[in-house]
Amino acid sequence: MLMILAAVLGFVTITSLGFAFVGGEDSSSRAVKRAQGFSNRAPQAASKRNQTGPQTAEQRRKQIVLQLKEAERNERKARVTMEAKLQQAGLSMKIGVFWVVSAALGVFALLFGMLFGMPWFIWPALPLVFGVGLPRWIVGTLAKRRTKKFTADFADAIDIIVRGVKSGLPVHDCLKVIGKEMSAPLGPEFQRLVENIGMGLTLEQALEKMYARMPTPELRFLAIVISIQAKTGGNLGEALGNLSNVLRSRKLMAEKIKALSSEATASAAIIGCLPPGVMAMVTATTPSYMMLMFTDIRGQIMLLGAGLWMGIGIFVMRRMINFKF
Repeated sequence: MLMILAAVLGFVTITSLGFAFVGGEDSSSRAVKRAQGFSNRAPQAASKRNQTGPQTAEQRRKQIVLQLKEAERNERKARVTMEAKLQQAGLSMKIGVFWVVSAALGVFALLFGMLFGMPWFIWPALPLVFGVGLPRWIVGTLAKRRTKKFTADFADAIDIIVRGVKSGLPVHDCLKVIGKEMSAPLGPEFQRLVENIGMGLTLEQALEKMYARMPTPELRFLAIVISIQAKTGGNLGEALGNLSNVLRSRKLMAEKIKALSSEATASAAIIGCLPPGVMAMVTATTPSYMMLMFTDIRGQIMLLGAGLWMGIGIFVMRRMINFKF
C-alpha cells in the first residue's frame, strides 16, 4: 500500500510540475496554436518572397516607370542649377568665378552704354543682356554641343560592352576599353566612371554621378538596365544589345524629325532675321532716314517696342519648332 501511495503521489507531483511549466495546455491546443502561427507567418513569408524573389513582368515594368520618373525629376533639377550646367559644358570654372565674370560683363556693358550716350531706358537692359543672358547662353551652347557629341557615340560604346560581355570580359574591363578608345567627351567621362568604381563606389552609384555631369536619357537607360539586371538577373549582353537597338532607333527618329521640320526651322530663321536685316540695310544705304529712330525719343520707344515684340515672336517660333520625343 505504501508503494502504491508513493507512486500515486509521485505521478501527481510530476503532473502538477508539468502543468506548471507548460501552462496547463494539452497537446491539441498547442497544435492548434502552432498551426495558427504557421498560417500567420505564411503570408509574411510569401510577401518577403515576392519582394526579394524573381519579379514578374508587370512589377519590372512598374519599377522601370518609377525610375524613369525619378530620372526626369533629377534631370529637371540638374538643368536648373548653374553649377551642373558648367559640368555639362566641360568647364572647370568654379561657380563663384562664373558669377564674378558675369557681374564684370554687366558692369562693363552698363558703362559702355553710358559713355557712348545710349538712351537712359536702355541702361537697365545692358547688364541683363550682357551680364545674365550672354554668359548663360554661352554655357548652354557649350553644354548642348558636348551633350550632342556624347549622345552620338553612346550606342557604339554600348556595342563595345555587349561584345566584351559576350566574349567573356567583365563589365569593368569593357568600361576601361571605352575610356581609352572613345573620343571626347565620351572617353573622359567613362574614365572618370572607372576611377569612381576604383575608389569603392558601386557601378550604379558611379553611373548616378556620371548622370549628374551628363544628364542624357541614353545614360539613364543604361543605368536602369544595369540596375534591373543586378536585382533580377538575366543575360546582360542581350539586355544591352536591345538597349543599343533602342538608342539607334531614337537617333534615327531624331534625324527624321529634323528632316521633316527643316522647312519650319528655315522659315522661322528667315522671319526672325528679316526685320533686323532690312533695318541694317536701310541704315547702311540712307543713314539719315533711319537715324531719327535712334535720336528722337518717339523712335527710341518704337524700337524698344519692336524689339520686345520680335523677342516674343522668336520665342514662340522657337517653342513651335522644338520637338521633344
